[in-house]
Parts: sequence; C-alpha cells; structure tokens
Amino acid sequence: MLFSTVLLLVATLQFVNAIPTQDPQGTLHRRSYFYVGQSYIPSGNSTVAFGQMYVEHLIPAKVTQTLPLVMIHGHGMTGTNFLNTPDGRLGWADFFLSKGYEVYLVDQPARGRSTYQDIDGELDESDTFTIQSRFTATQLFNLWPQASLHTQWPGNGSVGDPIFDGFYASVVRSIVSNTVESEQIKVAGVQLFDMIGPAVLLTHSQSGPFGWIIGDARPSKIKAIVALEPTGPPFMEAVFSSIPARPWGVTEIPLTFSPPAESPDDIQRTIASEDSGFTCFKQADPPRQLVNLAKVPIAIVTSESSYHAVYDNCTAQFLVQAGVSATHINLGDIGFHGNGHMMFLEKNSLEIADFIEQQITRLLHP
Repeated sequence: MLFSTVLLLVATLQFVNAIPTQDPQGTLHRRSYFYVGQSYIPSGNSTVAFGQMYVEHLIPAKVTQTLPLVMIHGHGMTGTNFLNTPDGRLGWADFFLSKGYEVYLVDQPARGRSTYQDIDGELDESDTFTIQSRFTATQLFNLWPQASLHTQWPGNGSVGDPIFDGFYASVVRSIVSNTVESEQIKVAGVQLFDMIGPAVLLTHSQSGPFGWIIGDARPSKIKAIVALEPTGPPFMEAVFSSIPARPWGVTEIPLTFSPPAESPDDIQRTIASEDSGFTCFKQADPPRQLVNLAKVPIAIVTSESSYHAVYDNCTAQFLVQAGVSATHINLGDIGFHGNGHMMFLEKNSLEIADFIEQQITRLLHP
C-alpha cells in the first residue's frame, strides 16, 4: 500500500513538473473513469453503443466534503476545461480536490471521449473568429457593450499566441441540435446522479439548461447548482441572433410545471424589460411554477465583460418568477473585474474558484 502511494505521488509530481506552471503544487488524488447513459442501436447486422457519457472520477487523498462536485462543460468543450489552464496553471478540478471534494468531470454524450454516432445528427464547428471574438479577445471586436472590459485572458487571445493556440486545439465539434443534446444529457445525467448519490452540480454555458433539466428530474439528488453563465435568455437567442429558442422558457425539452404545461404554447410570455434595445421575456401572470426545480438552490454567476452580462439576469428572473431559489451574481459587482466567458481559465481563475466554493457553502447552508 505504501509503495503504491509513493508511486502515485511520484507520478503526480512528474506530471505537474512536465508542464509550465506558476504553481507546481498539485493535490494528491486517485483517478478512475466510467460511462453512463449507454444503450445499443442497430448497425448493419450488429449493434453499436449510443448515448454514453464519459465520467472521470477524481478522489483526493483526504475527502473532507460530504458532497461531491459534478462539473459539466459547455459547447465545443470537454472535461479538460477544468483540469488545467491553457498556460499551464492548475485548474478548478485541482482547486476543489484541495478543498476535500470528490470531483466528477464529464465529456457530454457524442463529445470528446463519449463516442459520436451518425444517429446523433449534424455536427457544427467553432472557427477561430468565433473563439477570439466571444471568448479570448472580446475587447478587440466589441460585439456587445461590455466586451471592451475584457482583460483577464492569459495572453493576447489571438491566433499565433501559444496560449490561444493551446486552447483552440482543445475545441471539439458539437451536435447542432440542442434538443438532441438535452435529451441525451437527461438520460446520462440522471443515471450519473442515481449512481453516485447526492452531489453539487456546476454547469457552464451550454450545459446551464442541462442543470435545470437534471435538477428537475432528480431534485432529491441535486443539492445545489452553480450555473456559470448558463445558455439563455428565456425563449430566444440574444446578442448574436434573435431567433426563437428554449420553447419551455429556459430549456429545449419539457420541465415539470404546475399547473402542468402540455406544450410550449401553454407557457404564455410577456415582456419583462427592454434595456438598450434588448427585450427580456418572462411568463405572463399567473406564472406556472417549476415545482421540482424549486427544491434546488441555485447561483447564477456572470463575468463582467462576457456577452452573458447582457441577459443572464433575464434567466435568473424567469427562474425566480417560477418559484425557484435562484441568485444572480455579477462578478464585476463584487470586485472581480475583466473576466470573460471562460472565467475558469483566466488569470484570476483560482480566486474565482475560491468565491465559487463560498457560494456552494452558502447554498448548502443558507
């Protein structure tokens, strides 16, 4: 046993020292993986696996937290988002391991180490302009009012910069249909929480609505949700498009409303606010209540310079109106300035992680 522990420690130190980093102190942990959500579909004269989701399980040498933390990445990303930063600093997984949390990182179905099948549907891709203008160098493009405030990306955020190139190399293709992705993550996410028991869920961007879906399906298993800039706003796209989206308000697929909503047409909408040309929608009175999700405390966290600063308040308002205990926090309002959509990769990422850990404690012990 002692010999195995020494080997693991040596391996951990060798890995940490193999990458450029400002903080070489990793957290001693064990690592394993498994899959959930798998079924079989016909393929010629045989079958192939479909819908499976890769789950990476990290266990610190000393677990001190009662509840583990599940992290789900966003569009075009994988679980590597949380392992370390593109410039080699320690990531959020290591931070939470150091705080005594068991950590589960996933690759969404049909993404990364979760095998894609043709039946999953059309794939899209994120070109360098999209990544630069929305995530890494927003101050150079100014596509929304807050974009010029971005200062926290490590490096210049453009093609040719080694940090940008390293990050862009990690971007993968995603299924075009948000409905298909929602249905798949519901199956896999429910199986995951049924397997591991109660936990805290952290989502980012595209996976934000997945938190509402899984929390609605398993409110007794999801003890808190921290949603980093969840996809929104209600009922429509914003900033880059104004087409209809999320017909159930904040999701592509049904949630449990009271009175029941048999179709999206049952959820009547009205204008909540119009600010700087952007229209925010909510439910018409009296609003239907999200009776399952209302059992799960939620924190929505928005960066100061992100395009989500335009509309995350609308998502929070929709949830609160539907009876959900949701708090919206803009990082700029509490002293974290210059962050963008990928806050967990930016220069002050560990300071933000510490704040997120405080929010988890607040949600669990109000």
